Amino acid sequence: MSKKLSVKVNGNDYEVEVSDLSKNPVAVTVNGKDYEVEIGETKAIASPAAAPVAKPAPAPVARKAPAPVAVAPAAGAGEDVIIAPMPGKIVDISVKPGDKVTVSQPVCALEAMKMKNIIRSAREGVVASVEVTVGQKVPYGAVLVRLE
Repeated sequence: MSKKLSVKVNGNDYEVEVSDLSKNPVAVTVNGKDYEVEIGETKAIASPAAAPVAKPAPAPVARKAPAPVAVAPAAGAGEDVIIAPMPGKIVDISVKPGDKVTVSQPVCALEAMKMKNIIRSAREGVVASVEVTVGQKVPYGAVLVRLE
């Protein structure tokens, strides 16, 4: 019993007729021309049409938000100022002169290395002055806010 197949090799179409595969060599007719093909044992080849079995995605892990990090003032700076813990650009200011602030209250946001860093007050007090503006680039240790 023979089987007719349509085969594409390197973009070329061929009509192939294969005789009984239990015999060796196998008689094959390709586009009307006869060939004898010897078939040897090889390792099994996965079918490219077979889709791999997907492993289930791991369950998401619930993570707790990190606690705010208190930034120590630079050497020589008093507790009356809030300073830049790194160089960056001021992207938000949350306080104005006369505002009362509490410990860990956000006073401004500084963007550094494409990350927004919330700058918080290290103590309670009243804002005496805001020393920066939105869009301003500041170096490490720059005074951002003065407290009374």
